[in-house]
Amino acid sequence: MTPTPMTTTDARLALRATPPRGTGTATAPAEARGGHPAAERIPPARTGAHPAVRIPVQPGPDGARPGSTGPDDTAAADGDASGAPAPHDPCAHGFLPERPPVRSMIGTWTRLDAMAREVAVAPDRATAVAVVERAHRADELTALRQRVSRLSPRNAEAASMRIAVIAVSCGWSALDPQAPAAREVANEAFLELWAAIAHRIDHDQFVALPTLALHNWAPERKPRRHIPIDQLARTEQLVPIVRWAPEGQPLSRLDRLMLAATRLEAHGIWLFRLADTLAGRAPDDSSTPTALRRLVRIQHALRAQLHSEAAELASAPATDQQRAVLGALAEQGALEPPVLQAADAVLGIGGRRLGEGRRQHLRRHLPAQHRAWLSAMDRHCAPVRTLAHRGGPDAAVYREAQESLIALRRTYTALVHTAAAPTPGPLRKAA
Repeated sequence: MTPTPMTTTDARLALRATPPRGTGTATAPAEARGGHPAAERIPPARTGAHPAVRIPVQPGPDGARPGSTGPDDTAAADGDASGAPAPHDPCAHGFLPERPPVRSMIGTWTRLDAMAREVAVAPDRATAVAVVERAHRADELTALRQRVSRLSPRNAEAASMRIAVIAVSCGWSALDPQAPAAREVANEAFLELWAAIAHRIDHDQFVALPTLALHNWAPERKPRRHIPIDQLARTEQLVPIVRWAPEGQPLSRLDRLMLAATRLEAHGIWLFRLADTLAGRAPDDSSTPTALRRLVRIQHALRAQLHSEAAELASAPATDQQRAVLGALAEQGALEPPVLQAADAVLGIGGRRLGEGRRQHLRRHLPAQHRAWLSAMDRHCAPVRTLAHRGGPDAAVYREAQESLIALRRTYTALVHTAAAPTPGPLRKAA
C-alpha cells in the first residue's frame, strides 16, 4: 500500500519498529506507488542483515520545522494560508516541489508574472532589458521588493522562478545580485528584488535549470483526485506556466527541454529510493548487487524517456534568444538535472572523473536541503563505491551501473545540443 509521507518523529518511531532487513523488500511495488512501467518489472531487491541507513529529512529553507510565517498577499492563490513548508523527503518525490507549482500569482505579484511572460518571448536581450527598465520607472520593482518578506515559502519559490526567467532573458544569469560590479551591468532595483528573493528562499544561486524547470510546469487539466506529485508529473500532460513561446503558437524547444527535465525527475523517483536503499550497505552485502542491477534498469528507462522526447523537441521552433539562454546556463554548469546528480552521488562518476570541486560546482544551483541530502549520500554510499577497485561479478555490476549513468548523461547532453541547434535535427546518437 502507498505509504504516507512521514514527519521526522514518525520516521524515528518507524525506525525503531522496523524489522531486520531479511524480512521485507527494499521498495514498495511500483503499481502501488505510481511507478514507471519499466520500474514495475524490476523485482524487489533482496535484503541483507545490515540495518537501514535513513538519510534524515532536511528542514525547510527557514532552517526550522514547519511553522507559521508572516502575512502573505498571495496565499489565497494556492490555498497555502499558513505558509508552512513540509519536511522534504527525496524518497517520496525526488527533488520535485512538495505540491504543484503556483500557477497564478495575485496582488502586486501579478506584475512580476506579467513581466516574466513578456521577457520570455522577447526577441532579444535589449528588448527584455527594456521591459525591466520600464517596470523600474513605474516603481513596480520597489513595490515588489517591499513585499518579499510576506511571501510564503511556496510563493517565494514561484517568485524565484519568474526572477530566474527575467535574469536569463536579460543576460544577467551569471551575476551575483549583491556584488557591487553587478550594478554596472543590470538594473539596480531588479538586483535588489533578486537578492531579497534569494534571501527569502535561502538560496543565492537559484537561476538554473532546477528553478526554471521544476517550478515552471502545471498539469494541462486539473486531476480528478489527489495523486502524488511525481505521479502527477509523470502521467498528466504538462504545460509551462511561463512560456518561452508566444501564446497561440507551438511550444518552443526551450519549453520542451524544461518540461522534459521535469518528466525526467518524475520518472527518476525510483532512483532516489534506490539511493536510499544503497546508503550504508557494505559492498559484500548480498542485496547490494541486486540493488545495483535495479539501478541499471532504471537508468536505461530514463534514457528511453529522453529519447522519447527527442523527436518533438527537434521539430519545435527556436529563436536566437532562446539559444542564448541555453548557452548562458550551460556556461555556468546550470543545466545538470537533479536526478542525475543523485545517481552521481551513489556511483561517484562526477567525483572520479571531474574532481570533487566540479561536483560541488554543479550542486550549488540546488536548494540547501537538496545539497545536504546529496552530501549525505556521498558519505553513506562510499562503501558501495569501493567496488570500483575490486574484481568479481559484484564489481562488474557496479561498473555496468556507472556505464549506464555515463550513457544517460550523454543522452541528456545530446538533447540539450538539439535544443540549442540552429536548425532542426535528430537527437545525436549517444555512445
